Amino acid sequence: MRTNRVINAKDCAIRLARTDDLPLLREIFAAARAFMAEHGNATQWGANFPPDELLLAHISRKELYVLESADGKPHAAFALTGEDPTYAHIKNGTWLSSSPYLTIHRVASDGTARGVFAAIVKFAEKICPHLRADTHENNAAMRAALIKNGFSERGEIRLADGAARLAYEKKRRRINF
Repeated sequence: MRTNRVINAKDCAIRLARTDDLPLLREIFAAARAFMAEHGNATQWGANFPPDELLLAHISRKELYVLESADGKPHAAFALTGEDPTYAHIKNGTWLSSSPYLTIHRVASDGTARGVFAAIVKFAEKICPHLRADTHENNAAMRAALIKNGFSERGEIRLADGAARLAYEKKRRRINF
């Protein structure tokens, strides 16, 4: 799906995903899985993650978002969920804060937009200044994006299936005038 045309995510809009976005969402996630595999991370999402049922569940709970260009075409997708039960226990580290947070999950791009993760973080921080995320140890691109956007590695969490993930957190300080 990658083309020579690159758009800047700063020029895009973010909106809630709809069920009629599902075909384009499948393409976006397929492109993201291909990118991950090409960059040494073929196992985090395998060949079919996330399944349609999970995307539709996120859509029904109003947790799945798309980043779209001015022509209305989605180029990236991500989920913003509330507190994640798998974050209740962290190994080899500690969280910065126990205050309420948003979790960024399932960030995927079709490869045609630049600055996607920065746009996601900016959007999420408008909702909640305390963010958490996790990623596979082999996902060098996501690990770099997290650090570049002010997250710090906090330790290791375990998913419900027992798989290990590196945990990250960012807490923006509120400034009172």
